[in-house]
Amino acid sequence: MGMHQHIDDLKREYSRVDAYIPCEYRIVPPEERPHIQARIPGDNLSTEQGHIPNRGSSDSVLEEWLQILNFKLDTIIGLMRLQKEGSFGPSYKAVNISGGGMSFSVPEAIPLGEILEIKITLTFQQPIVLIIYGETVKSEFRNDGHFVAVHYIHMDDFIRDLIIRFVFEREREILRERRK
Repeated sequence: MGMHQHIDDLKREYSRVDAYIPCEYRIVPPEERPHIQARIPGDNLSTEQGHIPNRGSSDSVLEEWLQILNFKLDTIIGLMRLQKEGSFGPSYKAVNISGGGMSFSVPEAIPLGEILEIKITLTFQQPIVLIIYGETVKSEFRNDGHFVAVHYIHMDDFIRDLIIRFVFEREREILRERRK
């Protein structure tokens, strides 16, 4: 028993909640697995092409404003492209989510131990897109397709705390609805 039993108990300490959120997933091919890390996409935009090179300019404030404007324009153009294509991101899915993992229905069987990349959008004052990774710990056939449960892997405390905060706020929402 010892240490492993204690870790199993910790896993179950997270509150779970049902939610209907934008969610899409894919199986991570083996060659990508060494490089996976839960993240907020676009977090590293300043290091990509959107970065304005420093040409010895002493006006760093202006430079910063230009970078912000560039980012906002890229965002607007991206949204316009999505609207034109008629698809506003991933489809919504009923999920059960916690700080330790999540579960949802999928159309096909996914083997145990498979690694999934899951893209979800959590709504706070503003929606936050997260790309998270999970190892399949349960996969079973049900009348409406397949049910899969994953345990998060390669996730830092910042991302986990965002999920825990979402679960907490969703629980409060459910309690408020029940009181009415």
